[in-house]
Amino acid sequence: MKKAIFCWSGGKDSAYALYKVLEQKEYSVEALFTTINENFKRVSMHGVREELVEKQAKSIGLPWYKMYVREGSNEEYERNMEAFLLEQKAKGIEHVIFGDIFLEDLRTYRDNNLAKAGFKGVYPLWKIETTKLASDFINAGFKTILCCTNDAYLGEKEVGELFTAEFVKKLPANVDPCGENGEFHSFCFDGPIFKESVKFEKGEKIYKPLEIKVSKDHPPIKGPRAQGFWFCELN
Repeated sequence: MKKAIFCWSGGKDSAYALYKVLEQKEYSVEALFTTINENFKRVSMHGVREELVEKQAKSIGLPWYKMYVREGSNEEYERNMEAFLLEQKAKGIEHVIFGDIFLEDLRTYRDNNLAKAGFKGVYPLWKIETTKLASDFINAGFKTILCCTNDAYLGEKEVGELFTAEFVKKLPANVDPCGENGEFHSFCFDGPIFKESVKFEKGEKIYKPLEIKVSKDHPPIKGPRAQGFWFCELN
C-alpha cells in the first residue's frame, strides 16, 4: 500500500474520509496531523482544544502530529507545511489525505502546496453529493457535535447540537448538509474508527463578533458575510 498521512481536523468529514480510506485499503495511513494555534493550543479551524484531538487520535490508534502556527497567515502556514512535509518525505511518505468534498479552489491551493514538496493529495469524499454523504456518515454510526457556527447561516441554537438526521432535515435551504462552505464545524467523538467514545463535557456557548483571520487552509466562506461566530466550549 502507498504510505500517506492524514490531514485531521477532528470533524465529521475527516472522520468519514478516514473511515473510507481504511476500508478501501489502497493507502497505509501512517499518522494524523492537525494545524494547531500555538498561542491558544486549539485547532486553528474551529477552536477545539488540542487535548481533545489527542484523545481522538489515541482512540483511533494512530500517531498524531501537531503542526503549530502562531501568526495565522498564509505565508506561515505554507512555510510550516512544507517543512513538515519534507520531514514526512524522509520516511517514504508522498501522499496527504483530506476530507474536502467540492471546493475546487481549496483543492487547487492544497495540491499546489503539496507539489512543492513532491506530494500528491488524496480526496476520498470528492464530489460525493453532500445530502447522501451526511446520511451515510450518520448511518455508519458516527456521532458528532457542532462546535462552531457561522452566524450568516446558523447561530446559538445550533452550536452544541448533535449532527443527526433530524438536525440535517431542519437546516435552512442555503446551508450545505455537510457545512462545506464554512457554515459550521464539528467535533466527531464516536463511530467505527474509534476504539472507544471520546469523552468530553459540553461547556458554555461563546459569541465572537469579530473578523476571524483564517488561512487558505480554511474553507472559503461563500454567500452571506458572517458578522461573527458561535463556539461551543468542549472540555
